[in-house]
Amino acid sequence: MCDHHDENKPCKETGAAFLRMLHPGNAPAALAQNMANTPQPDPSIRLQPARRRKLWELEEKLHCPVIGTCISLDELKKIARKEAFTGRSFDEYRLHIEAVSASCTRNSAAVAMHKLLEKKYARWVKAFEQAKSDEAVRTLWQEHLERGEVAGPMWAALTHKTAGKETCNKVYGDVHMLSHQVGAGLAADARRLEYLELEVNRLSHEARQSMHRTNQILTERAARIRFLEAESQRQQQALREMPGLKARAKALESGQAMVDRERRLLLLEAANAKLEEALHKAQQQVGQLEELAAENGRLKKAVASLSAERDAMERLMLSDSPDTPPDNAGCRGECDRCEDRLKGRCVLCVGGRTTLLPQYRELAERLGVRFIHHDGGQEEAMSRLPDLLAASDAVICPTDCVSHTAYYQLKRHCKAYGKPCVLTKSGISGFAAALARLAEGRAMIQEA
Repeated sequence: MCDHHDENKPCKETGAAFLRMLHPGNAPAALAQNMANTPQPDPSIRLQPARRRKLWELEEKLHCPVIGTCISLDELKKIARKEAFTGRSFDEYRLHIEAVSASCTRNSAAVAMHKLLEKKYARWVKAFEQAKSDEAVRTLWQEHLERGEVAGPMWAALTHKTAGKETCNKVYGDVHMLSHQVGAGLAADARRLEYLELEVNRLSHEARQSMHRTNQILTERAARIRFLEAESQRQQQALREMPGLKARAKALESGQAMVDRERRLLLLEAANAKLEEALHKAQQQVGQLEELAAENGRLKKAVASLSAERDAMERLMLSDSPDTPPDNAGCRGECDRCEDRLKGRCVLCVGGRTTLLPQYRELAERLGVRFIHHDGGQEEAMSRLPDLLAASDAVICPTDCVSHTAYYQLKRHCKAYGKPCVLTKSGISGFAAALARLAEGRAMIQEA
């Protein structure tokens, strides 16, 4: 069968081969006579193919986004090893180029990739079968794209038997622009990460200086308090001795002695008043020190939170880097703290800024997480939330961008069914820290 032909015209090679079987000695003449006698179809009527397209039957420009988006590097490596269509180095770019080249014609490697795509995205293919026209395919693709679903719907749309060239170009253009947007988002995250690292270093330095100053003040205040307590005890002892002194003063015959005793008594009372005032100030200073200690604790908590977000972003951003050595070399069997424990699980994000959803999904896919989203009642119906909660394995909720109804509903559901839930703040770093908390198994309705 001819791999590349206009679907609106009959294939001459196939017709010639068929006529050779009927008229072995005069196939070209028979073909010309048969075509002359056959009514030509109306060019305004589009003939629909009898089946879905194969991978090698797609337009040449579509192979690159299909291979790059729908097939992972690990899957390409397995096919390359089996079909031996590239060297042993498996350079990622070279592997992609070789795979795209191999997919343009029908061969064992292209057939293997086609079977993988059909099996991997069978659910999407089945969902697109309800589309009976080119316009219906384009509408269904747009719905999935708006929900952030790309790979499966792209394969189902491009290979659909009713998808025309305009629809294929639409899918190709959407995926092309989406790749630019994702790249820009990753660059922005890198700049944000650099800023957060500088901010964490600054806050850590300020916290250390504040702790040093606080320790000095506490030491000085403690010494001052001990001195004042000793002085107060001495003054209290003097006050206890004062009645006896007054009695002796009355007994004294000298009036000058009486005056001296009274003067001393007045001095003692004035000194005691000053000591009481100093003790009151010392108590106020102790209260201030306690407030400083509480503020220092809040700073430490903020620094720890920023450090956790930074570490989570670093792990996720470097998880697919070819220069990063495999982490399983030092594995000690602590599977409960392994990030791969989230692989294959479904994580629901309720709320958050819709402009960050592609970045959320990218981070989740780095861990092999299936990501679903509900905007928390801003535009989507709240009636969908219970089904999404029931279908998910864990929940992440940016508390500063979600409705009160959705917030309390997901808290009640997670508490009732013991489902892991992280309440975090909006932003890429907050979402990354929430994923890290879920991966480490320490998430149950608590602030990130």
